[in-house]
Amino acid sequence: MKLGFIGSGKMAAALVEGVLQAGVFSKEDILVTDRQQAAVRALVDRCGVKSAPDNAALVAQSDALVCCVKPGDAEKALECVRTGVTEKLVVSIMAGVPLSRLREWCGKKARVIRVMPNTPALIHKGAAAYATGKRTTAEDTALVEKIFSAVGTVFHVKEELLDVVTGLSGSGPAYVYVVIEALADAGVLMGLPRDLSLQLAAQTVSGAAEMVLQTGLHPAQLKDQVTSPGGTTIAGLEALEKAGIRSAFLSAVRAATQRSRELGGQK
Repeated sequence: MKLGFIGSGKMAAALVEGVLQAGVFSKEDILVTDRQQAAVRALVDRCGVKSAPDNAALVAQSDALVCCVKPGDAEKALECVRTGVTEKLVVSIMAGVPLSRLREWCGKKARVIRVMPNTPALIHKGAAAYATGKRTTAEDTALVEKIFSAVGTVFHVKEELLDVVTGLSGSGPAYVYVVIEALADAGVLMGLPRDLSLQLAAQTVSGAAEMVLQTGLHPAQLKDQVTSPGGTTIAGLEALEKAGIRSAFLSAVRAATQRSRELGGQK
C-alpha cells in the first residue's frame, strides 16, 4: 500500500516518522507533496521518502491520502484531485472541516475520515480522535489507528464530538504551556533561578500527567494524596480556587470548541 501526504509540514513530518519507526510503512511506500518545495525537500532528506511533483501525481500513485494542509487551503488542494481520489481513502487532520464538506471537495464516492491530532505527536506523545464517513471500511479505520497510534493514543468518536476534542486536546497543549510558564514565573517570584524553575515546573506537569495515566486514579484522588490537613498544598489550592482556575479552563475549552464549530460552518 502506498500512503500519500498532501502537505509536508510539522504534523505530516511527525506522522511520517511515526509510521516509519513503527514499521507500519516503509519509506519506499510513502509519498509527499507541498506547495512549499523546501518543506518537501526537508522531509525527503530527513526520512528518505519519495516526493511527487504535484497533488494529482501524488493521488495517482497513492492508495490512501492524508491531508495535512490548513483548512483555508484545503478546497484548492483537493479540488485538483477530485477525479483521481474517487475510490481512495482520504484522511483529514484539518480542524473544523466536517466530513460533509470533505465529501464535497473529494467527490461523493470518496471514503473520508476526519482526525483531530495535537502537537505532542511531534514527540510521539500525541492524543488524537477520529470520526468515520459513511463509506469507510473496517480496513480504513484500522489503517487510521495504526498511523496515529504510531505517534500517541487514538480514540474513535462520533463526528459531533470532534469539535470538543479540538477544544480540549487539540488546543489543550497551549493551555498547559501557559500553566508551565505561570508556575515557572511563580518560582522566579519566590526566588528560584529561571532555568531551575522552568525545569521543575515542566517536570511537575509531566510527572503529574503520567500519574493519572499509569495509576488510572481520578485526578481528585491523586490531588487528595498530596493535600495534607492544614498544609502547604491546601493553601495553594485555596488560592487557585479563589482565582477561578476551574472556571477559566471550562471557559477555554468552551470557547475553542465553539470556534471549531464556527470554522466548520456550524452553529
